[in-house]
Amino acid sequence: MQILITGAAGNMGSLLARHLLASPHRLRLLVHRTPLPFDASVHPKASVCRADLGDPATLAEPCRDVDCIVHFAGVLFAPRPEKFLPRTNVGYVENLLAAARAAGVRKFVLVSFPHVEGESSPERPAMGRMDGSPVSVHARTRLLAEKRVFAACDGTPMVPVVLRVGAVYARGVKMVEAARWLLRHRLLAVWRRPTWEHLLALPDFHAAAVAAIEGEHVSGVYNLGDDQPVTLQEFLDTVAGHWGFPKPWRLPRWCFPLAGAGCEAFAALFGTAAPLTRDFVRIGMASSWADTSRMKRELLPRLAYPSLREGLVLL
Repeated sequence: MQILITGAAGNMGSLLARHLLASPHRLRLLVHRTPLPFDASVHPKASVCRADLGDPATLAEPCRDVDCIVHFAGVLFAPRPEKFLPRTNVGYVENLLAAARAAGVRKFVLVSFPHVEGESSPERPAMGRMDGSPVSVHARTRLLAEKRVFAACDGTPMVPVVLRVGAVYARGVKMVEAARWLLRHRLLAVWRRPTWEHLLALPDFHAAAVAAIEGEHVSGVYNLGDDQPVTLQEFLDTVAGHWGFPKPWRLPRWCFPLAGAGCEAFAALFGTAAPLTRDFVRIGMASSWADTSRMKRELLPRLAYPSLREGLVLL
């Protein structure tokens, strides 16, 4: 099988690409400006192609002879995401879908997240519905991208798959490494109100993604997550202890939108990245827990790391 991975130079895209290098599949790794974080030239089944998802004319060649596309690419760390996310989260997907249909791609896998359904919890889990009303721009535009995938595949041979992935953790995951650095320097803070966070160990994400790519009868929305409910506060306290650091500071909720606004203002003024935005804060403060029964039935019956207790060895 020939697999095209968009956003292959990004964190999650590059981690999946590295994992798939050990598989029998041929990989086409799509990058834009940022180079891959590893040398693909030493892998005979991997090739690198450059394209701009904002320019449809550059997408025909990367999609040629591809069996499955796994779409990660997007823009995250920039100020005023409400200005660019309709283009990068939705427009990029529309351009790629058009190229995929023209090339006869057989399966399109969009990597998403359960926040697109809005607030959820173990008592009221996200069920894989398409009629959510999330508060964050990132979640609203990702939900719209999901709808574009299903609409583009309707009545065609191309199979739509949406993987709504929980918070992936392991060494090398960017958000985990950022938390480690901030904890080490006593710079990490979190709000006091418990916020549900559905976790997923990186090896289990890879196993589920491979099953989605390879499965002949896989189609539709799949929530990916582990078995043990945990709050964001519990997760951060646990990993801080595991690494030998003090727990993160507890601050009032109003501090975090203010910090996001400050980061955005600085980034807009000086042309830098914005590691925190008000929209990140909105999505981060939204509790998320999903029903993973379909994942268990069709993709991954048993998790290697069913809870954070087992998964701590990955950190």
